[in-house]
Amino acid sequence: MYDRKECMEIIQFFIDLLRDPRTFIAGWIESLGSFAYAPLFAIVFVETGLVIMPFLPGDSLLFTAGLFAAPGFGLNLGVLITVLILAAVLGNTSNYWIGRKVGQVIIDSGRVKSLTPERIEETQRLFDKYGPFAIVVTRFFPFFRTFAPFIAGVGKMHFARFTLFNVIGGVGWVVIFTLLGYFFGNIPFVQENFQLVIVAIVLVSLIPLMVGAVKARLNKRREKTDQEPEGANGNESTSCD
Repeated sequence: MYDRKECMEIIQFFIDLLRDPRTFIAGWIESLGSFAYAPLFAIVFVETGLVIMPFLPGDSLLFTAGLFAAPGFGLNLGVLITVLILAAVLGNTSNYWIGRKVGQVIIDSGRVKSLTPERIEETQRLFDKYGPFAIVVTRFFPFFRTFAPFIAGVGKMHFARFTLFNVIGGVGWVVIFTLLGYFFGNIPFVQENFQLVIVAIVLVSLIPLMVGAVKARLNKRREKTDQEPEGANGNESTSCD
């Protein structure tokens, strides 16, 4: 078990990584050389593979890694994309089997605080709307990309079908964000305002999550309003009797 100090250090590490992934990746390239791909693989795998870690900086990490794949910056674009696709696909696969084997137990325990009933409901709504293609769609939404394979496992989605959309989503997500970093990450304006760009990426990717939360709250309020007249009518009829 981690003590409080170790937990705070881990949390601080992820906060710093989210705020300035450029410094971390540059440090890994300098200290690890050819093995700098290993921490990138691990972070993407953990974010997509463990339902308890939905808050890791997937989108911004891919973008930042992409800029280091430009000529002379230390990473090879082909190797980077291959490693990250493997991490994304294997991570989702791991999360699927966790959901399939022990998912309902995890949900019922309530110990995974990020796995709220509202987020489960919103993820299920995406499956209802898009079917298995939700595995692709949720790749681009923080939190949902962690919960979607888990919920797919809980719902016993056919593994071959899950794998097809898992690969499509993983390839699309990695290629798009990595190439954005590769082509645009070293533009002077981006370099000079890099932290603002990272914040913008995070905020844009969180928009669907915020919209979903607002919709869920409005739906609950609407349901409550719809139920009130029924109760009132019931009381009136009882008094007339």
